Amino acid sequence: MADRSYLAWPFFAERHRRLATEIETWAANKLPPPAQGLDDTCRALARALGEAGWLGHAVPEEGGTHELRDICLIRETLARHSALADFAFVMQGLGSATIALFGTPAQRAQHLPPVRAGTRLAAFALSEPEAGSDVAAMRTSARKVEGGWRLDGEKTWISNGGIAGHYVVFARAEAGISAFIVEADRPGLAVAERIAAVAPHPLARLAFADCRIPDGNLLGAPGEGMKLALTTLDLFRPSVGAAALGLARRAFDAALDRARARHLFGAPMGKLQLIQAKLADMAVEIDASALLVYRAAWARDTQQRRITREAAMAKLHATEAAQRVIDEAVQIFGGEGVRHGSVAEELYREIRALRIYEGASEVQKIIIARQELGP
Repeated sequence: MADRSYLAWPFFAERHRRLATEIETWAANKLPPPAQGLDDTCRALARALGEAGWLGHAVPEEGGTHELRDICLIRETLARHSALADFAFVMQGLGSATIALFGTPAQRAQHLPPVRAGTRLAAFALSEPEAGSDVAAMRTSARKVEGGWRLDGEKTWISNGGIAGHYVVFARAEAGISAFIVEADRPGLAVAERIAAVAPHPLARLAFADCRIPDGNLLGAPGEGMKLALTTLDLFRPSVGAAALGLARRAFDAALDRARARHLFGAPMGKLQLIQAKLADMAVEIDASALLVYRAAWARDTQQRRITREAAMAKLHATEAAQRVIDEAVQIFGGEGVRHGSVAEELYREIRALRIYEGASEVQKIIIARQELGP
């Protein structure tokens, strides 16, 4: 089991320590086995998370709030046990948080309960072929028509694409970028392509062609979409760092076991100073990441303010550090580290996307620098 001494840090109260123990016990014993295919596995994981009540942390009950420390602790633990379980958990939150934070009572009552139960999958559709990090280049359009809106354009790299029951879609309206709830069965919405990635996750390109949605599916006011998107991303961005932290902890545990068990030149590998140096660097990277991740979560939970700077730092450092930790784990495992199906090889594939999605590392650096420079 990964080191849990960090739970004594002042970022946490006793209830967080209980939560960490409960999610660890559940993840170690109750995660459903892989289903026949990727889509069915994700559906099964969401249902299991819903039935166990864990999705209530990502999709709070009416009147509740997102507790970021809870989300980060859950993501870190799930990622350490199963990257796909972490994916299933966070997508229910990311694909519904804009509704939870900015939706009307009717929108929340209609869309959030099945997501919280894990019976409907949710998705967040912001990225486009020419507008990933550069959201200002968004081309998907929203035109006002009688009784509602008409959406035209494309979204890509959409997690849960093709299996989600609804999408929170951002499009350019006359008043500016606006946000909409689009049910998956709306005429004019098509899954144009299922995207296969280095690590298996359900991803898709969506096409909107004369997709009509009613006025009641607009989130917030026209032109507020950028504010809604950034607020949602600020909430979940530190938790990307938490997922990376979970992957890094698993890699570190595996590397420690390998260093103790593998013998080279008549002694355990861990006796070699070069291996000790690698392990020391890995331990420092993990603790630094944990401090940044949980500082950001603590700041949001206790100070109730935007944490743009802290979130960017947590996401940037934790994902980049996890890449370095996992790369060193592969090196310590040697040939076994690149064998398909080994723990190190699996983690090496899983970590790469975290440095890109929800804002690539380069974008996080720009955010941090602009925050430091001021208005």
